[in-house]
Amino acid sequence: MIDTTQLHQLDAPQLREMVRSLMGTVVAKDREIAFKQATIDKITHEMAVLKRLKFAARSEAFNAEQKSLLEETIDADLAALQAELDKVRPDEPNKDEKKQPKRQTLPAHLPRREIHHEPQTTTCGCGCALKRIGEDVAEKLDYAPGVFTVERHVRGKWVCARCETLVQAPLAPHIIDKGLPTSGLLAQVLVAKYLDHLPLYRQERIFERAGLAIARSTLAQWVGECGAQLQPLVDALTAELLKHDVLHADETPVAMLKPANLRDGKTHRAYLWSYCTTRFNETKAVVFDFAESRAGQHAREFLGLPGSDHKRGWHGKLVCDDYSGYKQLLTMGVTEAGCLAHARRKFFDLWAHHKSPLAEEALKYFVQLYEVEREVHELDPDARRQIRQLKARPVADALSKWLTLQRLKVPDGSATAKAIDYSLNRWAALMRYLDDGDLPADNNWVENQIRPIAIGRNNWLFAGSLRAGKRAAAVMSLVHSARLNGHDPHAYLKDVLERLPTQPASRVHELLPHRWQPTITAA
Repeated sequence: MIDTTQLHQLDAPQLREMVRSLMGTVVAKDREIAFKQATIDKITHEMAVLKRLKFAARSEAFNAEQKSLLEETIDADLAALQAELDKVRPDEPNKDEKKQPKRQTLPAHLPRREIHHEPQTTTCGCGCALKRIGEDVAEKLDYAPGVFTVERHVRGKWVCARCETLVQAPLAPHIIDKGLPTSGLLAQVLVAKYLDHLPLYRQERIFERAGLAIARSTLAQWVGECGAQLQPLVDALTAELLKHDVLHADETPVAMLKPANLRDGKTHRAYLWSYCTTRFNETKAVVFDFAESRAGQHAREFLGLPGSDHKRGWHGKLVCDDYSGYKQLLTMGVTEAGCLAHARRKFFDLWAHHKSPLAEEALKYFVQLYEVEREVHELDPDARRQIRQLKARPVADALSKWLTLQRLKVPDGSATAKAIDYSLNRWAALMRYLDDGDLPADNNWVENQIRPIAIGRNNWLFAGSLRAGKRAAAVMSLVHSARLNGHDPHAYLKDVLERLPTQPASRVHELLPHRWQPTITAA
């Protein structure tokens, strides 16, 4: 603050310096205000578009299930956007008076358990004993599979008769401020939707059978708000993943609905990209990234390589298939490690479909290579490399010579020639694992992580929007990483949702699945 009474004591240079300082502050504030306003305009525009889609979309283009999924996606997107808007929008006067949500009265027949919140001491600061004059009660809805219960948070009111000081224990912050659901119920909804692949309209029916119908629009709002609150944790998991020198990468198609396709009900082919550490790594983590296409730009963006908006830049060894989108990374400091299983699969298909003797002979070489991998699976990297050099290298050299010789005997363009060319053209990448004990022989590990999602998309029908796809990828990153680390995904997510509102940003890494230690109540 500037003391205006002292301005007359300043000389001309001091006044000029003060003016320069004030101008710099004003310019910085103007930039901050302009950035926030641009963000507010962007979010409000996106919300307006979603509201038009919700109330003006031609529902006859969809069947009942598709319409339900679209509506719940829009509701979740709107709730997520509102959460983002609340973070950047200046506090509005009388905001609480304008928005007084009508809390649902919970049925009296539901079992209740009371949680009392009382002051640590009932002695006033003036020395007098406090007197209890009443209490405030807040009810939250909890859920265990098949059974609803109600948590009654009872906060006693204590007052000092002498100085009339009122003391009341505060309620712990909640992931949804003043919300009805407990962290357990929110975790149930998220795990059911993103791990068990149950759309919200199906969960609505399940909850109704349990004794309380919760509208899918309400469930969608909870999902949207939780997705926005969990995003910093997913960002921290991504940063942790990119610290490792060896990663797997794979991608699988997912149908996505775009506004331009509403009229005919057609979907757009989007992709869910998957990145994870290897089975040899002590850090078990997988991060999913939802993108509108299969373009290599999305992999560059995730890894922070040239052409992306990030500066971090990952330059390690990437275990991947022969998709051309990964080839662009090789000119940017990324080393390719091939997938032995993909090479083997080419010959297996030949043998399974055509009973090819050549394919049968090739498969024998792959059997020997994988026998070595089973032997070294539990060893340290240096011992793994030594045994691979001793036992697998001679087999690999023999396979290379045999494939080269066989290639001369088969016509160009044949299925056999294509199988052989796949291996020979990528031979250096396929055999790179022999010289590095930290490298796996194939990409099966990441394919196993993405397979449950590929199965679950039969229940999704489609992702309702790009934002919904990214939210799904974020939550799935957490629950699948929790599963990789041997945690119960529901217990993990419930504990994280309880602790996240009070967790300092500098310590959010403590809640990552591979570092998470459950609290006493969670345990």
